[in-house]
Amino acid sequence: MENLAIAPRSTFADIRFVLTDMDETLTYRGRMSARTYDALERLQSAGIHVIPVTAAPAGWCDQMARMWPVDGVIGENGGLFFRRDGEHGLARRYWHGDADREDVHDRLLEIADQVRARVPSAQWADDQAFRLTSIAFAHSADADASGAIVAALHAAGARTTINNLWILGWLGDYDKLAMTRRVMAENYGIDIETGRDVILYCGDSINDAPMFAFFRHTIGVSTVRDYLAGIPVAPAWVAAGPGGDGFVEAANAVLAARDFKEHSF
Repeated sequence: MENLAIAPRSTFADIRFVLTDMDETLTYRGRMSARTYDALERLQSAGIHVIPVTAAPAGWCDQMARMWPVDGVIGENGGLFFRRDGEHGLARRYWHGDADREDVHDRLLEIADQVRARVPSAQWADDQAFRLTSIAFAHSADADASGAIVAALHAAGARTTINNLWILGWLGDYDKLAMTRRVMAENYGIDIETGRDVILYCGDSINDAPMFAFFRHTIGVSTVRDYLAGIPVAPAWVAAGPGGDGFVEAANAVLAARDFKEHSF
């Protein structure tokens, strides 16, 4: 993991897609700055596709996909993909088909009851009401209790991950990377197995690990250092700033590389 500031200017010259975590990558301490939003707009204006890939709930993703300068949003750690459709519409794609989603949702609620029976201190994340494909619990001040929640989710048959906000559980053989593979193929005709070099991923936490391991072009915001023990393959580069400031550095590096390529002879 090298400091982004020393990356050769041409490093990101072929990037056409910037995929990015949202919480504490676009935001910092829960807020997104104007300069981070401006970085998203500058990328879009340069013809670079931007897709947040986040564990955030469907309700948040709906708003982001409608109103932010992004192509769409992969949410709930891969459970869904929302993209703008016309001026006010939204196209929704879920990992599970329509015939299965209600059964999956019901089973997740059963699993949540089992978790709370095994770990009485377990508390819903405060955004659970806005989720469609996952269940999320708040981190406990007691590390053992958080570990017990993860263990209870596993015991009930759920897949799990953690990030800086949630302990997440879901049903299905997917994660951020699996849904990214589907979205890139269905919407852009790109097989990420052979086309990964046009994609950059920016993140900060443990649930970004599959993306850091797969893609060649990866950048962690500075706080990724706090989670390296849980990330088997570290990002290739690390920004100097945390959260949105780190993302702005990443966007600037991509745009500088684009300018370098266009003006090279």
